[in-house]
Amino acid sequence: MSEFQQQYEKARTDVLAELDKTLGSIDAKSLERLVEEILGAEQVFFVGVGRVMLALQCVCKRLAHLGIQAHYVGEITEPAITKNDLLIVGSGSGASLFPLGIAKKARNTVDCRIVHIGSNPNSEMKDICDFMVRIPVRTKFYLEDEIDSCQPMTSLFEQSVLLLGDILAKMIIEQRELDMKSLWKYHANLE
Repeated sequence: MSEFQQQYEKARTDVLAELDKTLGSIDAKSLERLVEEILGAEQVFFVGVGRVMLALQCVCKRLAHLGIQAHYVGEITEPAITKNDLLIVGSGSGASLFPLGIAKKARNTVDCRIVHIGSNPNSEMKDICDFMVRIPVRTKFYLEDEIDSCQPMTSLFEQSVLLLGDILAKMIIEQRELDMKSLWKYHANLE
């Protein structure tokens, strides 16, 4: 085995172990509540910035593939949010200006349901959101109970958001007894 291959095997093993530990540490009751909120909403909106935004856009698209009216805040065809909708705010720190501002606006203007997916349970988001799905990974605050990572910056958080979205989508498919083949009717076809 080459030196590069050995390095790759170690990095792969380390990253997958971190993801397994992290996903296994998320409170299942908060996830159950999140699924209930998603399925109970007329529309689901997502907001985040940076790599979190990219992960949330993937989750948004996957929910759309399940026939859920899902939108990303700022997309060109974004409809109005109403009190019957759900806003999912992704921010590890809970202090990112744009997601925090959107959450405040949603609370003050339409009073829709708001869920924070993040790492820091002590952020300003706690006073705005209805509840939090905590992914307890390393933040810039270095809280005592955070899961440390060998990866740069907040990679573990962003990866966990993406995989969590796909895990919950799988669970929704099973709960609704959806036929996987029929889901293609929601997939883009101008590819």
